[in-house]
Amino acid sequence: MKHVVLVGDMKVARKGDILVTHALGSCLGLMVYDPVIQVGGLLHAMLPLSKINPKKAEENPYMFVNTGVPELFKAIYAIGGEKSRLIVKAAGCGTPLGNNEMFRIGERNYTVLKKLLWKNNVLLKSEDVGGTASRTVHFDISSGQVIVSTSGMREL
Repeated sequence: MKHVVLVGDMKVARKGDILVTHALGSCLGLMVYDPVIQVGGLLHAMLPLSKINPKKAEENPYMFVNTGVPELFKAIYAIGGEKSRLIVKAAGCGTPLGNNEMFRIGERNYTVLKKLLWKNNVLLKSEDVGGTASRTVHFDISSGQVIVSTSGMREL
């Protein structure tokens, strides 16, 4: 079954499911997968830090990288995923308006992600980040395969 992950959302799924998210420009798309039990999750976070709007972060932690990433890992652990087996991939974090973008949201999203992962001793297996193209991600939970498409398709 296909599940669409909207902007500022997160979903976890099991074998047989496909998670899809669209319009990853400056947003972070984070995929976490446990290949042994074939469970995974996809986060589509918009902004780096929840401190700009703590009330909004409380209502929807998936909107922010610093609150959404921990929630994604907790959800994976809750359905049986184990940290030692996890495969983590990232997409997005671009500059869709070009290098003149004043707030550098994509770059900041990526920096917050890397700091969180580093502090928790987690490494990215692969990434497709930066640039000006908007990305769509298809994440097949049965195989762990992640397909990122912009104008063409490629495996992450």
